[in-house]
Amino acid sequence: MGRLFSFRTVPMSLLAPQVLLLFALTGSLAGLLAGLLGIGGGIILVPLFLWAFEAVNLPSEIVVHAAFATSLCVIIPSAISSTLGHRRRGNVQWRQVMRMAVGGICGALLGAAFAASLSGDWLKGLFGGMQILAAGKMFFSDPRLPPEESDFRPWGRLLLIGLIGGLFSAFFGAGGGFIVVPLMLMWLRMPMHLAVGNSSALIVISAIFGVLSYIYHGWNHPLLPPHSFGYVNLLAAGLVIPFTMIFARLGVRFAGRFSHAKLVRIFALMLLVIGTRMIIATLGF
Repeated sequence: MGRLFSFRTVPMSLLAPQVLLLFALTGSLAGLLAGLLGIGGGIILVPLFLWAFEAVNLPSEIVVHAAFATSLCVIIPSAISSTLGHRRRGNVQWRQVMRMAVGGICGALLGAAFAASLSGDWLKGLFGGMQILAAGKMFFSDPRLPPEESDFRPWGRLLLIGLIGGLFSAFFGAGGGFIVVPLMLMWLRMPMHLAVGNSSALIVISAIFGVLSYIYHGWNHPLLPPHSFGYVNLLAAGLVIPFTMIFARLGVRFAGRFSHAKLVRIFALMLLVIGTRMIIATLGF
């Protein structure tokens, strides 16, 4: 399998200074994006863990599964931190979240089970393609839709949004907010601040069940390294979580101070670069 970054030539430890620095920087960025945009941050964390696990020579058969599972594990506390911040600002409607969660739980269990059955090469290529599609959607869409006056949200649409979000979340090791937020804007015509807050709360629930599924499917796998709980690498998760939690709260605080459209487009360009690089690495170039 092609390496995500080709400059590495010797094995490293997860506690190597350059790995710790990258964990700190990328974890901080993922947390900031979680608070600003209502995404889980996994779309940034997965490439980080792919690089780190390849750098320590984790077997190629499990490196992508471990990256997805560990990313989901990190997402949970950062999403909780983001949700608490949005709840204090009145941006979480729990009745709607609970209805979406019914679909989200089902989607998360199915997504993780499907991902566990595929090879790492397939998963890496699909993740890169997903990043490019998400970048195109973010870059060319206009999130400024006028909200409806009614607070009524159809049960069926809420359930379907949760199902889609949970499926994407667990399958790709990402929060799913990059799918859920646009769907709430377009299908429910929900104000942006509510879509971001509801997305953060839904991510918590979907990620928990996705992690449980990855733990189950990776339990007692013979190739897992130390500090593993199923496919989840607890050492890597523990090193990144503090940064994501701190910066998720900062992201919530700064959410109203920046142009949302500009933030989304900058993030989309970053996704385009990362996704393209991942597909190239998958093809072995």
